[in-house]
Amino acid sequence: MRYGLLIIAAVAAFAASNDVVKLDSGQVAGTTRATSDMRIFKGIPFAAPPVGDLRWRAPQPAAHWGGVRQADAFGPVCMQNAGGGSDQKVSEDCLYLNVWTGAKSASEKRPVMVWIYGGGYNTGSGSQPDYDGEALAKKGAVVVTINYRLGVFGFFSYPELTRESDRRGAGNFGLLDSIAALQWVQKNIAAFGGDPKRVTIFGESAGAGLVANLMVSPQAKGLFHRAIGESSSWTTATIGRLGTLAEAEQAGVKYADGLGAKSLAELRAKPADQILKAGRGGGPIVDGWSIPEDPGIVFAQGKQNDVPVLVGSNRDESFGATPANAAQYAEQSHKRYGDLADSFMKVYPGASDEQAKDSAFFAGRDEMVFVMRNWARMESKTGKSKAYVFFFTHQPPVQPNAKGGKFGPGPHGSAVHTSELPYVFNNLRGPRAWTDVDRQVADTMSSYWVNFAATGDPNGKGLPKWIAYEDNKNKNAMEFGDKAAMGPAPDEAKLAGFQAYYDKLYAH
Repeated sequence: MRYGLLIIAAVAAFAASNDVVKLDSGQVAGTTRATSDMRIFKGIPFAAPPVGDLRWRAPQPAAHWGGVRQADAFGPVCMQNAGGGSDQKVSEDCLYLNVWTGAKSASEKRPVMVWIYGGGYNTGSGSQPDYDGEALAKKGAVVVTINYRLGVFGFFSYPELTRESDRRGAGNFGLLDSIAALQWVQKNIAAFGGDPKRVTIFGESAGAGLVANLMVSPQAKGLFHRAIGESSSWTTATIGRLGTLAEAEQAGVKYADGLGAKSLAELRAKPADQILKAGRGGGPIVDGWSIPEDPGIVFAQGKQNDVPVLVGSNRDESFGATPANAAQYAEQSHKRYGDLADSFMKVYPGASDEQAKDSAFFAGRDEMVFVMRNWARMESKTGKSKAYVFFFTHQPPVQPNAKGGKFGPGPHGSAVHTSELPYVFNNLRGPRAWTDVDRQVADTMSSYWVNFAATGDPNGKGLPKWIAYEDNKNKNAMEFGDKAAMGPAPDEAKLAGFQAYYDKLYAH
């Protein structure tokens, strides 16, 4: 009897010391930071490995396991030519997520923030050091970072694949992975002290693109309750329409021909490394199921998953192609804008080679501004959910001896693409000369983000008032410079040109 009691006590002590959490698929044990009450769980599978016959299929449920699984190391990152910003193994077996929580019990019901990384749908991972969720979790959120299939593994269409899938998600496997992760959150996050009724999806660049597309996916309905998009919308950084399934199938046939594959079975038999080397993948498409029609149409009709949004961009980011000279700039402008080109070039002139290059940069920056405000405008039109817009202008310190690089200065400043990320995560890491101003900006932005996750409104005690976007009342954004304050409205003449182009694109 005494021996049995000792075993029970030992098991209880093990469970307490290893923070064992019971999931729908088994038990996991996380780790605890010595300097805090933070519990961290890494490498939890949320779906079966999409390998072999499961390559290019919708994600399947994760297998159950016995005993206690140690969740103390990140899982592999999805197949990509870069390492996902981390030192983890690269593998097709990559559908894992990570959880940071400061909750001591399942009854706390903290807001949940699910991070979807960027990387052009071809690189990235949920285990990148930049996305460490501890600081946000310390502010009261339960933070989840996920992986989703990338490149041709995540976004691939092929006629035989469409027939096999009965059109259910043929092509948008990365999107379906994020939906599977959100379904996992609904089933399991309460065990970590999270509230499944207060889930915020947030992402940057291609991650924000997935956030926007999740807002139009019927399969994602009810899985999240707020959405944050940084520096991209459904077609990422530029105005456009999503590609169609038929177009993606044609691209898939060419891809298969390049590999010498004559069938889907032959494609699935190819080694992952060979698949990766054969070419890049695209991104989400209108497949008629997971994305039923173009998101611009869905939002215009008010048929999206209607939730509060917080969206914005950075001052010095631009995805406009840099022209070699003024003549090429004029040619590119007329090719893209057609009969709107002359009015476009009055706002963004190119009389000289230098002016043309500057105009291309500023046009790209302002197009991103339009794309993000258009998302806010279309969401606010429902009258049910509020939209908040930000504009990041703070200049982060550059890396020592940096010559550009990820966070280095662009041609017009250092508030470039991705620059807001260390501040959003309140994660000022690395060798840069961070200042008290940087720390204050990070504290402010992360507080707004957690407040929004908690209530659908970023405002809170001690923070400057953030006024919601309304098309006829307030077009100003919260500007994150050295301090946070509502900034001036954008130049309407510039945005009007992009609106005209957008309207033309959706006129037929």
